[in-house]
Amino acid sequence: MANVLLTSKCVRSCPYCFAKKEMDEKSPEDIISWENLLYLADFFELSDENFVSLLGGEPTLHPQFTDIVLYLIERDMKVNIFTSGIMSDKRLEELKKYLTKISPEQLSFVCNLNNPKQTPTPKEELEKVHKFLSVMGPWTEPGFNIYRTDFEIDFIFDLLIRYGMHHGLRLGISSPVPGYDNIFIRPEEIKGVIDRLYSYRELFDRFQLGPGLDCGFPLCSFNDEQLGWIFRTTGQIDFGCGPALDITPDLEIYSCFPMSSYHRRSIFEFDNMNQISEYFNNLHQQIRNEVAGIYDECQDCAYLKTMRCSGGGVCQILNHFVKEAPVRFQEIEDGLSKHSLTV
Repeated sequence: MANVLLTSKCVRSCPYCFAKKEMDEKSPEDIISWENLLYLADFFELSDENFVSLLGGEPTLHPQFTDIVLYLIERDMKVNIFTSGIMSDKRLEELKKYLTKISPEQLSFVCNLNNPKQTPTPKEELEKVHKFLSVMGPWTEPGFNIYRTDFEIDFIFDLLIRYGMHHGLRLGISSPVPGYDNIFIRPEEIKGVIDRLYSYRELFDRFQLGPGLDCGFPLCSFNDEQLGWIFRTTGQIDFGCGPALDITPDLEIYSCFPMSSYHRRSIFEFDNMNQISEYFNNLHQQIRNEVAGIYDECQDCAYLKTMRCSGGGVCQILNHFVKEAPVRFQEIEDGLSKHSLTV
């Protein structure tokens, strides 16, 4: 699966934003051209890739957003869109007119929600989010990024019922951007985050909903009761951290937003998505060969050796590298220096 950035412009300034470095270094006018989009569509088709996620910034800010979605669906691709839900009335009317005709099996949204009590949000922005959900709720799964240990998610369950949202909840841990100052959950705080999440078990069970964990959650931070609950409610447990493969409007590609400055490449260097995945998986493995995971115990962990856990987020490891003396594998040191990952 590939993530395509339609634009670098955003409508919010979240305190934990791990895409901020990438957004700050790009012009707000940086949007994908039709020429580049057509190239990507052909590239995906030749790679037998039929699932694409559209990101930004805020992807709905692209002037031809609706046309792009319709074109990709016409190419028989499944399209997933990551949005804040904050858009103009004109854009929302376009979505209502054209996208509500498409099956949720082929078109879906993830709406990244902030708790307005803990992340101050202008009233007009909240109103726009509610307008969006009133139209696209059945196509939309809520997403929530955890950036503080005392997070509150009660409000999401209310939105799920009120707007008939897709029954899921994508949960991510805010990640460090190596060499950049942003708010993130530190390794020693992850256990407390999981305990806090488990305190909402009654609400999850009442809504017959399981937490969808994004990368960054190490298996060892869960106790057996918590693991059993997640498996019972979701039917699966994945504690991996692999390349997300984000593609910029000018067709550069990197592992993920937090690592957007590390070993960045052009898509023109590759023949297909498999080659890209192999390249960035090897890059992750080089880093993990130096340090197995985010905890000292990861080095001898049976979960990691049997590939049931990846040892936490690789961006956490890389963030540690930039703060220490240059003693790592030469290619890693060259990458840190070349891409200016310094503090």
